[in-house]
Amino acid sequence: MAFVFKFPDVGEGIHEGRVVEWLVSENAIVAEDQALLKVETDKAVVELPSPRAGSVLRLHALAGATIEVGDPLVTLGEPGEQLADEAPAKADTSSADQAGAGGADPVLLETGGPPTSGDPRLHRPLATPRTRAIARRLGVDLTQVRGTGKNGRITDTDVEQAAASGPEDATRPAAAGSAQTTPAIRGPATARVVSGAAGEIERVPISHLRKVIADAMHRSKHSAAHVTHVEEADVTELMRRYREMKPAIQEQWGVRFTVLPFFIKALVAVLRRYPMFNASVDEEAGEILLKRYYNIGVAVDTPDGLIVPVIKAADRKSMVDLAAEVADLAERARERRLALDELRGGTCTITNIGPLGGVFATPIINQPELAIVGLHKIQERPVVVDGEIVVRSMMYLSISFDHRYIDGADAARFMTELAGLVASPDLLMARL
Repeated sequence: MAFVFKFPDVGEGIHEGRVVEWLVSENAIVAEDQALLKVETDKAVVELPSPRAGSVLRLHALAGATIEVGDPLVTLGEPGEQLADEAPAKADTSSADQAGAGGADPVLLETGGPPTSGDPRLHRPLATPRTRAIARRLGVDLTQVRGTGKNGRITDTDVEQAAASGPEDATRPAAAGSAQTTPAIRGPATARVVSGAAGEIERVPISHLRKVIADAMHRSKHSAAHVTHVEEADVTELMRRYREMKPAIQEQWGVRFTVLPFFIKALVAVLRRYPMFNASVDEEAGEILLKRYYNIGVAVDTPDGLIVPVIKAADRKSMVDLAAEVADLAERARERRLALDELRGGTCTITNIGPLGGVFATPIINQPELAIVGLHKIQERPVVVDGEIVVRSMMYLSISFDHRYIDGADAARFMTELAGLVASPDLLMARL
């Protein structure tokens, strides 16, 4: 008997996701617990296993489609079993209404029969994150692009040529009034160009990740009392020590060693003395939760948006271990291969803005944490030391904190101590 597998609740607070890639096709025989598809939820991409063995009778959503908890994903049955006609699948009415008003393509892709196992729209095209970012910007559906790279990989040039040639007929909806014998398959919204009073406007659908980021930033900014404190640090000695250590560490351990582990260790040392910066608040219970563990979130800039993987138990790891873990998490964040658990449980976040430029910034708190530390660019400039003008490596450190629970005086003390530790690597080593 046919069984409809619906999008389950994969984590607390997650109510929707996006189909990234189907790992099976229609008519395929699957085993219990075999991965059926990859779904983007929150900021992670997870595989959903089959709840039972059987034959894949129907796939209900295209790669790129937005799904909600409870939506049908796949119908399973016995090998050779046939499906009776079903009621139309739930449509994304908000997008459809918007498309109808603007004369653009609707979100739902209607077909005259069930998609075949070879339907390219049900499989994730081979392309790098950079190429995917270009495709999103240009409004190109990668499932309709023929790759010219190695093993059929879609290149940047392929995407640009596809954008110049316009959308393919295959991505357009069926003509009005055409017979529909199967339910509509939910598909991804695509970019479109419309004419405005002042000229052409490109309307690009907001990605699932961007929606998650937007919701988190809006919630943080409108629920916490954000205040930012900035301190200056002389990191001349730290940079000298870093340059001495880097070649030996990379040769002995094969790790890409950066300066970030120094700052993580310094942050943990100061968090021990100021536990409010390593806390969260249970407002319903009226309690402050002082964490006795140090899970440091590290903001990673990816082609899809900002992702914050968490280094668990950072206080118990060496700087070599931290360097290796930061590199691994950052790489997998850019490839969207992080597990949900690697994005949760942070107690304080650090964001390294310096390599991107700018004097300093005011990062938004990564709730439910109470503080986020910003590292800004290191540059040589003249300063006065012992009455003489000398050239030193200087940087700004910033901390954004929730002023509802943390006083400005404590933030000033916190940052003064943090700046002192990164200015004196010997003192930092003594605190490890």
